Amino acid sequence: MKLKRVMLTAAALMLIGSMAGCGGKKTEEAADSKAAVQKEKDETKQTKKTEKEEEPAALEGKPVEADKEAFGNENLLTGVADLTDAAIGKRPVAVMVNNVEAAMPQYGVAEADIIFEIPVEGDKTRFMAMYGDYTQVPQVCSVRSCRAYFPAFSQGFDAFYVNWGIDDSMEDYLDALNMDQIEGITNTGGLFGRDQDRLNSGYALEHTGYFDGTRLVSYLESEGIRTDLAEDKKGAAFSFNGAEEQVKPAGSDCTDVNIDFGSQTAQFVYDAENKVYLKKMNKNPQIDGKTGTQLAFTNVFILETDISVRDDIGHKDVNWEGGDSYIGYYVSNGGVQKIHWSKEPNNENSYLKFYDESGKELKINRGKSYIAVNYKNQAQFS
Repeated sequence: MKLKRVMLTAAALMLIGSMAGCGGKKTEEAADSKAAVQKEKDETKQTKKTEKEEEPAALEGKPVEADKEAFGNENLLTGVADLTDAAIGKRPVAVMVNNVEAAMPQYGVAEADIIFEIPVEGDKTRFMAMYGDYTQVPQVCSVRSCRAYFPAFSQGFDAFYVNWGIDDSMEDYLDALNMDQIEGITNTGGLFGRDQDRLNSGYALEHTGYFDGTRLVSYLESEGIRTDLAEDKKGAAFSFNGAEEQVKPAGSDCTDVNIDFGSQTAQFVYDAENKVYLKKMNKNPQIDGKTGTQLAFTNVFILETDISVRDDIGHKDVNWEGGDSYIGYYVSNGGVQKIHWSKEPNNENSYLKFYDESGKELKINRGKSYIAVNYKNQAQFS
């Protein structure tokens, strides 16, 4: 480009020189003016081209700044701009929730931004409900105990981890994670209690524990616990499509999903009008006891992994790392596609990542997500 510009300039000067002898001073000034205007146009065009070429490189590695500029209050779990000002740049919250028939209906789960469902003893399941705005966590019931593979996922979001009870055999593991755990048995901050209405109705004691998320902010302040997100967690949790986009996965049509966990099932039926999948448990609508709404998700993920029983009680080992060969399925907007999933080996603090079959990171629709981590070949799509 530089050589071409020099040649053009030389040619222009020769032309001006020849014209000067014939047309006088006015002709020379006109030629000078025309050459200057053309030069400015050429430089402006080249500058714009260079800026356009450099733009992706300039943005690469800086999704946080770009997201903040476009969506100052973006919920990093959903990609939706709905955070309160006080929650911008703050850590999310993960709450362990009972998910068996005897504990239904749960409450506080309809407000969750992400729900993980994973088998526990006897192939029943448990929820880990995640909330992107730590100032808006509701009362959640019924809260249950921790299993090692749940914080292995929550740590990737830099979340506070809330549970009531623990598998004693995993204390050393949890200590090694160095996570901020809020535990119902030892907590004296008034965050946990028993739902008296449930007790009066005859619920078993283990199905009555609640976590009062409305008191969380004051508790964290009083204890001086870090609320700012870690520097490497200030970007969106997933790679999201555009704010106004609803992209159908590159696979087959899918309006119905059935997942078999062993002792219970989860079903999702597509609501085309609202572009969400409505959740059922054991073929019955799963309803939040306080809001009266059925659980609904923009995105449904089924991640296949290795699950085995490790002791006489029935506690499980679950491979939470995944890898290139681990299959999953992404369901959204009336379609399903096969994917792969992984976290970094031996690094609970790493992000959970999704990839298409070509190995490219998957872009997902903005909205709430449900993530099942389950045995292989236990999901059906239609």
